[in-house]
Amino acid sequence: MAYKIPLFNLNFDEREAQAAYDTIMSGWISTGPKNSELEQMFLDMWHVKYAVSMSNCTDALHVCCMVCGFGPGDEVICPSLTFAASCNCIRYVGATPVFADIVGPDHINIDPADIERKITPKTKGIVVVHMAGFPCKMDEIMAIAKKHNLKVIEDACHGPLSEYKGHKLGTIGDCAAFSFFSNKNISTGEGGMFITNNEEMAQKARLIRSHGMSTMSYQRASGHATTYDITCLGYNFRMDDIRAAIAIEQLKKLPGDLQTREKVRQHYVDRLSKLEGVAIPFADNQEFTSNYIFPVVLLNSTKERRDKVRDYMHAAGVQTSVHYPAAHRFSTYRELGAVLPQTEYVTDNEITLPMYAALTTEQVDFICDTFEKAVGEMD
Repeated sequence: MAYKIPLFNLNFDEREAQAAYDTIMSGWISTGPKNSELEQMFLDMWHVKYAVSMSNCTDALHVCCMVCGFGPGDEVICPSLTFAASCNCIRYVGATPVFADIVGPDHINIDPADIERKITPKTKGIVVVHMAGFPCKMDEIMAIAKKHNLKVIEDACHGPLSEYKGHKLGTIGDCAAFSFFSNKNISTGEGGMFITNNEEMAQKARLIRSHGMSTMSYQRASGHATTYDITCLGYNFRMDDIRAAIAIEQLKKLPGDLQTREKVRQHYVDRLSKLEGVAIPFADNQEFTSNYIFPVVLLNSTKERRDKVRDYMHAAGVQTSVHYPAAHRFSTYRELGAVLPQTEYVTDNEITLPMYAALTTEQVDFICDTFEKAVGEMD
C-alpha cells in the first residue's frame, strides 16, 4: 500500500546525482580519490585517527572482529536486540556470540551488569550496538573491558555524529563500524566505514579490505606503484568511488539533517511522554544524537496487542516497523539457549514510528493522534 506518511524518506537531490555523474565521467569509478576524500571527512568530523571505507557495514564489522583477533574457541558478548549482522560477524571469524540482555524498555541498549555476568575465561570481546543512535553505557562497559582485558567493537550504524560525554560514538571502543545502507542517516544504497585510533588495526583493515594487496589499483594506475604483494588473506570489501561520491554529499548534509531531527524527536517526546502505558526509550537523554529511528515500547502488553496497534496505524496511512526481532530467537542462534527477558519483552512490544528531518509538525501530530487512538482502542 502507499502510505500517507512513510517510515523514512531518502534525503537525496540533484547534488547526489551530480556527484555520481561527475565520478562516472572522471573515468575512475572503483576505489580511488573519492574514497580517500570520504575517509578524510570521517577523520575530520569524528576526530579519529584512521578511517577505512568498506563495501557495507557488515563487512566493516567482520573486519572489526578480525583486527580484534577473535577466532575459534573465543566468546564475544553482544546484544540480541540488533540486526543480525552485529552477531553474525562474530561467527564469521569462528567465535561464538554470547547474548546479553538490554537494560529495559527505557534504555534498550545492552546491560553492563549482564555483560559482567556473561564473562567467562573464553570471553575476548564485546560488541555494543548504539540503538536508534543513542549511546550505550560506555563508561561502565569500558571499565568492564579494561578489568577483563577485552576488546570493544562499536556497531555505530545508527549513530553517525551521535555523542557520549563529548566523544563521537565509534571513537570510544577499540574500533567501530558505520552503515551507508539506503535507510540510514548517511545513504549510498550500500556502503560502510571502519574507524579506529589504533594504527595496527587500521593497517590490517586496509589490507583485509582488498585481498591483502600491498598496493591498490588506483595507486598503480597513478604511477605510484608498479607491482604488489599479497601480505595476508584478504577479501573484496571495497567501496566504489560512485558510492563514495554520494556519501560525501550525504555527509555534507548530515549536521543540518540531524539538528532538524532533534526538533522532530522533541515534538514526539512532548506529545507522547504523558501517554499512559507507553515507554519512550532514552527519553531522558541529553546528548546530541542522530535520531536514526523513533522507537516506543508498549507496557503491560503482548505481541498480539502490539501487532494490532501497528495494523491500526497502517490502515490510517502511517507506516511503522519493528527494530528488531530478537536475534537469539532466530533458528540459527536458538541452539545457544539464551534467556533474555527484557529483550524478549521489548522485541514483542516495540513499535518504530516514522522519523526523518522532512516530517512536519502537522505530520508528527497526526502520527501521535493516530497512535494514541490505536493504543486506546486496544485497551
